[in-house]
Amino acid sequence: MYEDSWYSFVPDVASKTQPLQSQSLPHGRTESRLQQPNGIARAQDSLAPLSQALGHGSSSESPPEPQVPRRAASFPCLHRVASTQLTRDGASCAPGHIERGRTRLFEALMLQHQGSMARLVGADEVARDELANETLLLASQQQYLHQQDQLALTERHLDGLIEEANAALALLTSLSTSFQSVQSQTSSFQSQCQDIISEQHRLEKLVDQVGTDLHYYAYLDIATRRLNAPGASRLVESADLGDLIENIDACIHFMDSHDSYRERDSYLARYNALLAKALHLLDHGFTAHLNKVSLELSRQMDTLKSSSARHALAYGRFEEIMSGSFYLLPNIQKTVRCAYDEYGRPAEASPRRDVYANSALAMFRTYLQTRDRDLKAMTQHEMDEFQKECKTLSIETACRNYIKQSFEKIDDEDVLFFKIFSVEPTWNNSPDSVLQAIRTVHTSMVHRGHLIPLANCIQSSLNNAKIEAICSVVGWLASEYTVPELDEEESPTSRRFREYAARLLVDHLWTFTDNAFATEITKSITKAPLTDGSLKMEPAVGGVASSNAHPLVNKAIDLLAMFDRAMPKERSAKNSPVVFSIVRETIHVLQRAESRINSLHNGTDGDLFMVKNLLIIKNELVSLEIGDIRSQAPSMQHFGHIWDRLSPQNWMSFFSGLVSAGGSLWARSGSSVTAKTLTAEDMSEQLDELLRQSIYAFTKRWGSLMNDSRSHKAGSKPIAKLETELEAILDAAFNGQPEVVSKLKEAIELNAQAQSNAQDEKRGAKRY
Repeated sequence: MYEDSWYSFVPDVASKTQPLQSQSLPHGRTESRLQQPNGIARAQDSLAPLSQALGHGSSSESPPEPQVPRRAASFPCLHRVASTQLTRDGASCAPGHIERGRTRLFEALMLQHQGSMARLVGADEVARDELANETLLLASQQQYLHQQDQLALTERHLDGLIEEANAALALLTSLSTSFQSVQSQTSSFQSQCQDIISEQHRLEKLVDQVGTDLHYYAYLDIATRRLNAPGASRLVESADLGDLIENIDACIHFMDSHDSYRERDSYLARYNALLAKALHLLDHGFTAHLNKVSLELSRQMDTLKSSSARHALAYGRFEEIMSGSFYLLPNIQKTVRCAYDEYGRPAEASPRRDVYANSALAMFRTYLQTRDRDLKAMTQHEMDEFQKECKTLSIETACRNYIKQSFEKIDDEDVLFFKIFSVEPTWNNSPDSVLQAIRTVHTSMVHRGHLIPLANCIQSSLNNAKIEAICSVVGWLASEYTVPELDEEESPTSRRFREYAARLLVDHLWTFTDNAFATEITKSITKAPLTDGSLKMEPAVGGVASSNAHPLVNKAIDLLAMFDRAMPKERSAKNSPVVFSIVRETIHVLQRAESRINSLHNGTDGDLFMVKNLLIIKNELVSLEIGDIRSQAPSMQHFGHIWDRLSPQNWMSFFSGLVSAGGSLWARSGSSVTAKTLTAEDMSEQLDELLRQSIYAFTKRWGSLMNDSRSHKAGSKPIAKLETELEAILDAAFNGQPEVVSKLKEAIELNAQAQSNAQDEKRGAKRY
């Protein structure tokens, strides 16, 4: 707990007594410090030792040498000297020799005053007993006394610490009081300092704002000097021009945002003029560099005859030379990006976007026109090769090869365009996009925004071709570059090729194909001659429903199948003007044929003729999924759909209303449906109406004949002969289709029953 030095103050009683026990007195009597009675001052004048007087030495058996103890100065000293002498005598000899030595000593001395010595010896024994008692007591209490001394020392030390702590607390209290006093005295000073610091911050902010605003004013002189300095055109080859345009744009934006600033309009006009001048320098530098590269490559291309060498020079070498123009292309790309994003879409709305867009469009136009001039010889050579292939090979093969070659050339131009301007002119309907901007640049070569040369070349070669060749080329183009499957990864080249094909089809070839079909429909259906020999319904061959159809109906079916193969389902399956035209003209021809049949009386049932041919047309539309109708059965499947509308539950009410009220069975639409009333929107529905009209007319007429024959009406045929004739007619029209024959027979019987019931009700009404 405490240091060892603290315990050094504790007296060690045992150590004090030890030197006394071990101390040995000299044989001779020491010199007394008091004046002797006889006046002798030195101990050397005393008598000689008793052993020398007796003439023999000391031995262990002889008594010790007599010694004269030191003379006591006082009574207490006398007591101490005696005790010391006795202790020394006890320690120097054995217990058995002590008594004999003491006896011999007294005998040798032959003291005369034996009584005094006896008293002295008694007193010596008492003193020795008391000393022994004190020594024992001191020895037994030694440990407790030592601990008492330690506790006393610790107590004194702790008292000192308490006093020091109290002094420190008093000092701290005085310091706290002083600090509080100083704080109360300096609070006003602190508030004043805080106000000064706030004011300093406000002034610094104002200084920064003033410095910033001043920068936008001071930069005008810097930009003016740089753009008007001699050799300013060389800025297009350094990065300074891009930074200069960016800083001028920032200054214009600042002036636009601060209408109330001094001379704002003047500075804004001057900055706009500097921006226009910088963009003009960039455009001029790009044009000069492009003409230089074009002139160098044109000289080399004129000496080459290999197509691959020309292609490598026109694309690979051209890109290499254009990219070696230091900072010209980065400056152009930075300017173009101010108007368009990476995919050619308009950038965010900005008051100066039109300025950058006009500058970019000027560079686009210059670039495309220069490329067209350089590649004109290659373009003409490719067109000549295409014309030769059209004569030597099939026109379909020649068109496919030329389209593939043109797509590859367009893709190479797109890659080169992106590396120069850092934008890709993807398809976008916005009039401010890059694609719409370059569509106004008409060149003899094809590029992404100008596919007209390719389309014109293909159309000119297909003008005199058959409709089958046109459908083959258009169908191949639509299926070759379609959207990839979900598990296929589309490459950028495939994506661009798909876009080229889509634009070529939508903008050019589909319209061309529609016009070709319109011409074919007019030639092969509308203006086709209607001979009397084609109006006879021959028996079906091999159970094929269309084998005994009218030739013009078969031609219409062929046209529908070709159009479906050439077009995607999204275009041919719903509201297609070509499909509508084919169906409308076919129905018109069938109605003319029906009228001709009724006038000739050649043994062909006109209503059954219409039912047969209309069913063939309707089922062809359903099988091709045209008219938003899904297929239901493999052969004559649409007849079941029509027959559901003519269910037996509705026959009696239909015919009863027809006979009793004399109304028209077609009162649902209000008027009879003809080819002229067909529209593209309800083509399928009105075609069903025409088919129902024919079925009702056929079943009504034959039901009336059945009733007349059964009632033995004058001039009627026998029922057996009539049924045989009906069977022959139906077998000839629908050979191999017993379900159609049975349905028509059932309809005739129901019609006949409805007419008979209606007549009975009419006779009963007249009776009453």
